[in-house]
Amino acid sequence: MADTPFFPELNRSLRRCLLLAFLASCVVLAACGFRLKGATPMPFNTLYTNISENSAFGASLRRAILAASPNTRIVNDPAQAEARLLQLANNERLRELSIDAEGRVEEYELNLEFTFQLADAAGHLLIPPTTLRATRELPYDDTLVQAKQSEITTIFQQMQQSMVDRVVRLLSAPDVGEAIQNVQALPTDDAPVDLEPVSNDPAVRGGNHWVTPTVKPGGVF
Repeated sequence: MADTPFFPELNRSLRRCLLLAFLASCVVLAACGFRLKGATPMPFNTLYTNISENSAFGASLRRAILAASPNTRIVNDPAQAEARLLQLANNERLRELSIDAEGRVEEYELNLEFTFQLADAAGHLLIPPTTLRATRELPYDDTLVQAKQSEITTIFQQMQQSMVDRVVRLLSAPDVGEAIQNVQALPTDDAPVDLEPVSNDPAVRGGNHWVTPTVKPGGVF
């Protein structure tokens, strides 16, 4: 019995249809504003920050800035920088969210606040003092103290990384480029900010994270 004939014209037509469908999809995605995620250059070539690099937060921030804007160089001398990213505050807070009838903590609320500003070399505020906040809730079990302490540490680390991403997005935002183009119309920082490197380890508010909650008479901690 003869072999089934092969129709190259059909294969060519099928490939042509698939190619046209792919091109049409690309056009639709482009019309919707879709684009592949990539580096977003920042509108300055040199940046100084007083956030110490000798910690996870500082190191992560530097990596994220260089990944988003490879042409931006982080310098150690503020006099050599076109822009200055200054940390004004970095605070963590652990708050009892709910307590059972015996006065034991059932749930904690974890809060992180990071305040910063971005200025040019003349002190014009490209980003005025801005506070970013993050909140997470954590069920607590005082029979699993060590595990819960480790979980709290991990969650705060995740919140810090999220904060790094948010800061980098703000530095890369079109508003910063527009501010640089109209810098003479911007206010200047009247209150002098210490340019010396600061520890960016969050200051603990609301008590020590690592103290095991204990119950006192009347359910008061």
